[in-house]
Amino acid sequence: MSPSSTAAPYTEPWLRGTHSDVPAVARAVIHAFDLALDDLEKWTAGLSDLEIHAQPFGLMSVASHLKHIARSTDRLLTYAEGGQLSEQQLAALKGEQSGAETLQELLAEVEASFNHAADRVRSLGTAEFNTIRTVGRKQLPTSVGGALVHTADHTQRHVGQVVTTAKVLRGLRG
Repeated sequence: MSPSSTAAPYTEPWLRGTHSDVPAVARAVIHAFDLALDDLEKWTAGLSDLEIHAQPFGLMSVASHLKHIARSTDRLLTYAEGGQLSEQQLAALKGEQSGAETLQELLAEVEASFNHAADRVRSLGTAEFNTIRTVGRKQLPTSVGGALVHTADHTQRHVGQVVTTAKVLRGLRG
């Protein structure tokens, strides 16, 4: 941004003073969702519905990442809550690589997922973070805290991949 710009400077979610009613670790996870949505909206703006389904140079499509971000958040929080995946969650997983959704539909799915996830994280925020949890059919070990932190990390990792793919797509336009 140039010094003469009239736009207010961007403040990252963790510096906005939001979600102050939530314990620190859970608040950080919710802030990761807020930052993810900010970045997804910024970096996908202007991409066509055709572009978001493209796989430039064999990269995973923006659309697939958006579905994965929304749906994996639900799955990871299910493990944090001590549950195992439902048939519906498993079916949604299988549908992440296909579809013809619009960018707006996918961003709405991510936003709805994050809104629901924030409520779940608020509930988990007062849990004992060392409580043992297991993941998947192999029942791999983690904890409530481990699952929460991984949910934030995993979300940010895929947001980074969306940003990279969006930049590649823009570069291919020229």
